[in-house]
Amino acid sequence: MRPFGQDFEFARALGLQMIERGDGRCRMAIDIEEARHFNPNGVAHGGVAYSLADTTMGGALMSVLASGLVCATLEIKFNYHVGVSEGLLTCDAIVLHQGKRIANIDARLFQHDRLVGSANGNFAIFALPPGR
Repeated sequence: MRPFGQDFEFARALGLQMIERGDGRCRMAIDIEEARHFNPNGVAHGGVAYSLADTTMGGALMSVLASGLVCATLEIKFNYHVGVSEGLLTCDAIVLHQGKRIANIDARLFQHDRLVGSANGNFAIFALPPGR
């Protein structure tokens, strides 16, 4: 697995790792650590799982966008199924539909081969302004 480079400071700070990406799919992971990611209730903070899903979903879409196009999250519906403990948390995302301006993406999060969360979201597709 590869950590993100300087361009993805937030993802790198969380410890997100790219496993594979291409053809409208993306798989990422994070090693959940109690001292770094847990909330006061003794499980990983929900924002960690959400950030993993959001970033993985964006990665799936970016893998199929034409050169010069980028994406941004419009909205995500996230379902937390069970608490996340220490260990590897993985996320698999797939582009379900890509239009000219909006794409819909699905994601599933697993820990120890157990489904712990799922998400579905809509992402905007647009060209960056010149000079960005």
